[in-house]
Amino acid sequence: MNAAPADQLRLLDLQALDSRIDLLAHRKRTLPENEEIDRLGSRLARLRDLVVAGETEESDAARDQTKAEQDVDQVRKRAERDQQRLDSGHVTSPKDLENLQREVASLAKRQGDLEEVVLEVMERREDIQGRLTKLVAERDEAQSARDAAESRRAAAEAEIDTEVAATTKQRAVIAAAVPADLIKLYEKIREQSHGVAVAPLFQRRCEGCRLELGITDLGAIRAAAPDAIVRCENCRRILVRTAESGL
Repeated sequence: MNAAPADQLRLLDLQALDSRIDLLAHRKRTLPENEEIDRLGSRLARLRDLVVAGETEESDAARDQTKAEQDVDQVRKRAERDQQRLDSGHVTSPKDLENLQREVASLAKRQGDLEEVVLEVMERREDIQGRLTKLVAERDEAQSARDAAESRRAAAEAEIDTEVAATTKQRAVIAAAVPADLIKLYEKIREQSHGVAVAPLFQRRCEGCRLELGITDLGAIRAAAPDAIVRCENCRRILVRTAESGL
């Protein structure tokens, strides 16, 4: 294939812009905020699960406390009724009095035992609430940190997208001035060569693979017509000859 030297030089400009676009895409994929957001997302999900578990535990403890307090209230009311019967003087039978007194004493002991249960449940619930408060604070902190990281990422992505759009516009102008068959060859080689299809021949070295050309290859390039498309024998990229090629 042949192409005017000016068109070959345009390929270098096109390659520079494509390399810039590739670099911007890589930068967007590897923004440090991406890893930070993933890490914070995992921590946030874990904390959310712990908060839900803590809320369930606190709810169970609240139910246990209510039940224990109701048990105490029932025993206390029964003891009050029995005490009122004793104090009323209506129970005159010695045996009935003895049984009633024994029941009042038993209820007093039962009430004391149940009140101990209430205290234990209250202490357990306070401990749960303390841990839950800490977990909620950690969850909210993680949420805020992730929100901030997402905002920073969005700003960085917007900046990159703006530069990509401007660079793509420049690329379109240059590509429009290059013959279609040369663009087709350029794109094919770019796909095969990790995004770099064309490189300048600088001081007898291919700037694509950074290897110096042999005497035979340099001789063939010297003998080639100015509009001939020459390629590096090592990396097969298009070599563009300039005043600094050292030929």
